[in-house]
Amino acid sequence: MIICQVVNVMDKRRILFVDDEPNILDGLRRMLRSMRKEFELCFAENAKEALEMMEKEEFDVVVSDMRMPGMDGAELLTEIQKRYPHSIRIMLTGQADEESTLRTIGVVHQFLAKPCDPEKLKNILLRASALHRLMIDGTLKDIVSSIDTLPSLPSMYIKLQEKIKDPEASLDDIGEIISKDIAMTAKILQLVNSAFFGLYQTVESPARAVKLLGLDTIKALVLVSHIFSESKISSDFFSAQTLWTHSMTVGTLSKKIAESETDEKGTINNSYIAGLLHDIGKLILVSKMELFYTDAVLLARQEHIPLRQAEKTIFKATHCDMGAFLIGLWGFPSDIVEAIGFHHQLGEYPADTFSPALAVHIANVMYYQFHQDETIGSMPEFNEEYLQKIGMGEKLEKWQGLCFAYMEQQKNEEV
Repeated sequence: MIICQVVNVMDKRRILFVDDEPNILDGLRRMLRSMRKEFELCFAENAKEALEMMEKEEFDVVVSDMRMPGMDGAELLTEIQKRYPHSIRIMLTGQADEESTLRTIGVVHQFLAKPCDPEKLKNILLRASALHRLMIDGTLKDIVSSIDTLPSLPSMYIKLQEKIKDPEASLDDIGEIISKDIAMTAKILQLVNSAFFGLYQTVESPARAVKLLGLDTIKALVLVSHIFSESKISSDFFSAQTLWTHSMTVGTLSKKIAESETDEKGTINNSYIAGLLHDIGKLILVSKMELFYTDAVLLARQEHIPLRQAEKTIFKATHCDMGAFLIGLWGFPSDIVEAIGFHHQLGEYPADTFSPALAVHIANVMYYQFHQDETIGSMPEFNEEYLQKIGMGEKLEKWQGLCFAYMEQQKNEEV
């Protein structure tokens, strides 16, 4: 039976819940009653009903149970990804569903454990639907929402493939490889922090994530689920190796800056991960829309404007928007999502204290000051007005010393 719990829905965000147990759906209705002003809440008792509803109207978010008779949740969300890639897909699952859930790792944006804490569910739905409305261009939204894997650096991909087939390989070896690749890091952290693996703790380090998951799970993810893929980027205007080196360096610099300002472990770890992933939007654009991205690079160089300005002209969105949208869909902490989205636009960032967004902003500009030959278009600049406003303008000299010392050391080691 199909039910929609709403009165006037002109501007409301639509969420569809699918579960074959009427008691579960009744519980969801009661649990989310307070959200009826913001959402149109619809309920379907099987996959067939859900697909019929989606033929008639657009849904921002679909939340499906895994185990259902006929078409199960994995099949349903896979079909929704094909037909309606813009919809955010969330799976409700239990530990017993591990084998079938592995089929959905490239399809599902977030996994939630059953039973789900009411406040956690509300927060996730609010955030997910807000992200859905963030992207202006529908084509770009479809592209990002449909992403199952991101391309990894060929050398790292080959090393990982070889290592997981090596009977003498250790988890330390595998963790080291994954931690040196931004695509692998993003995906493994998305999964280890999801309810699917039931760890009930936040894991910020890809190396630790590998140890917690274990060798058998890593092998299944790589060989069976194919969550990593080799980069096929061929553009003469874009170097995948340069992007990976830049991202790894900015991640390390962000962490060093954070360590100089705070002892708070979460801020330090989130600064590192945000720095590592801050340009993941470029990876999305160049891997999914390579020819258009080449146009953006050419425009930035010819007009001597910031690359993000050229991206905005061509895509109606920047790599910051795209990266924050994807990482937000994947359920990363808000500090990381915000740092990715605002590292070029601190003036629009509402925080007035030290944050991962600030650490990444500083680290990114420092990197290009040291590697000026890698700049595309105009050189990024510090937002000194923002720094003065939050009382940190005098910190620049100290941060520059930290960053340049590290990059000098890197340069000497390469010689």
